This record gives sequence, C-alpha cells and structure tokens, in this order.
Amino acid sequence: MADDLELGLAVGYWGAAADDATETVRAAEALGYTSVWTAEAYGSDAFTPLAWYGARTRDIGLGTAIAQMSARTPVATAMHALTLDHLSGGRLRLGIGVSGPQVVEGWYGRPFPRPLQRTREYIDIMRQVWRREAPVTGDGPHHPLPYPGGAGLGKPLKSITHPLRPRIPVYLGAEGPKNVALAAEIADGWVPMFYHPRLSPPLYADALAAAPAGFDIACTVTVVEHADTSEALRLAKAPYAFYIGGMGARERNFHLDLFVRLGFAEEAHKVQDLFLAGRRAEAVDAVPDELADGLALVGPLPRIAERLQAWRESPVTTLLLAGVRDEPRLRALRDLVKG
Repeated sequence: MADDLELGLAVGYWGAAADDATETVRAAEALGYTSVWTAEAYGSDAFTPLAWYGARTRDIGLGTAIAQMSARTPVATAMHALTLDHLSGGRLRLGIGVSGPQVVEGWYGRPFPRPLQRTREYIDIMRQVWRREAPVTGDGPHHPLPYPGGAGLGKPLKSITHPLRPRIPVYLGAEGPKNVALAAEIADGWVPMFYHPRLSPPLYADALAAAPAGFDIACTVTVVEHADTSEALRLAKAPYAFYIGGMGARERNFHLDLFVRLGFAEEAHKVQDLFLAGRRAEAVDAVPDELADGLALVGPLPRIAERLQAWRESPVTTLLLAGVRDEPRLRALRDLVKG
C-alpha cells in the first residue's frame, strides 16, 4: 500500500497540430503534479512532444509511457534519453516496452520472439551508455555490439556526450507476470497499462515480491467526470473494446489475455468477436461495467473520491491521470487524491 500517492498527468499520443497540451502541462506543474507522460504506438513518437513540453516547463518530471523498444536500437534510445535528460535538467523517466507482435513485426519490421531476453539486453546496453565507464558492447543474440559481420570494421565506442546522470530511471511497460517480474528485477518502475486496484494485486504479488525499495508503479487511469455514471462508464469502455478486439490477432492478443486473467474470459472473448465482426458499438457495450469501473475513475467527483480509496490500498505508487485537460478538473482531482 502506498502511504501517499504521487500524482502525474498522462497526455498519451500526440495526434495533430491542434493537440498541444502545453497549457494543461503547465497547469499540472503549477498544481503540484510531479510528472507528465507521453506515449507512442504506430503514429506520433513519444520523445518529440515530451521535449516540447519540457522546454515550456521547469520542474515537472518527463516520462514516456511507453517508448517502443522495436522503434530504435538500444543506443538510439539511450541517446534520446541522455539528450532530453540533459536539456531538462535531469527530469526524464524513461518508460520502454516491447508491445505486441502485430505492432513489432507489422509496423517496425522487427522480430517479436523472446521479448524478455531482448528487454534485458536492451536495458543493459542503455545503462552502459549512461555510465560511460567503457566502450559499449553487447554479447547477446538480439543486440550484438559491435555488429558481427558486415564490413567487419565495427568497434566498441563510448558516447561523445557525457550524460547528466549515470543512471536514468527506467520503467517497463508490462502486462504478463513474467515481464512484470523482470521489471521488478532490473528496472526502476513498472507502467501497467490496465490495472484493476481490487483484482490486479493478487495477479502480480509474486512477480513484485522482490521489487526493491522505491520501486515505482506508475499506473495510467482514465478519468471520466460526468454527472451520469452510466454515461461515464459508456465513454470509458471504448478504448477497452479497441484493445481487446483490435490490438492483436484473434489467436494472440496480450490485452485480451490480461482481461481473461482478471476473471472476464467469457466477456472478453465476446467483445473480441463483436469487434472483429465490425460491430464495434456492440463491442463497447459488451465491456462489463465492473471491469470499466475498476480500470477507470468515472462519475461525479464525490463518487470518484470514494473510488480512489481502492487505489490508495493497492501497490500503485503513482497515478497518471488521463483524459483531463482543463485546470479546474486538474485542481479538483489533485485535491481528491492529495486529501
């Protein structure tokens, strides 16, 4: 249980020129939110908007939730990280993840198998770059350095830029217990994508048992404040239907697998069937109220205040509020979370 929930802002994917959250980020910073987090999948990247917001703020932490590992080599991500960390005065929190085979192989053109080993190699190489103790090498099969073969002229190198910090905090985006256990072993934090404060803790208790002191669980929670709780639930369900039905193949969908582990096997498969059949409105309606009501904070503010107690009693240490852009709501939610 977290003694005091840290409060962050999740702005997610950047969508278009008009999707500039600068004023929201500035308002969050002024209200004491400790971090702002961007995301990427197969459209906008996570680092450019984060640099944009970082240049317009002074103190708020800058997080990626998450940067796609397959989009960049480990040293490229390490370079992005050390540059942004330097320019922002040491504010970066680097969240990375492997995503699923649909995105990894279909968009980035990289192989998906053995994600745990790839992640371990990836983080090791990034930390070698930031420590700058010796030329960077990698002897694993996924990210060998120097590259074997080719011109045969590659040699280990050190970054010509001295990092501001020798250890930038690394978070893993993970859903499966083995990947969460890897986060607890080698990362500084975990970024769950879908977390139910009542149902999820038992699923991950063993995986998190060895997490060190200070390990941060930074969880994105969509907020739909609305006088009508039923309408708020309906609005909250749309992204869950999309991830259950559309973010993965029928035969292999890690998001669906998570909802199955949460106890919604029959309902999740129904959502997937409806979505893949093109009956998307019905798929949204088929997402169970209990599931959406646990994953999100919905309804009028007094109800949201009551629902926050479950998060305070969970292992989550940082709430990343999504779906909120105006200062009055940011202020009201801060007051509810911080008491």
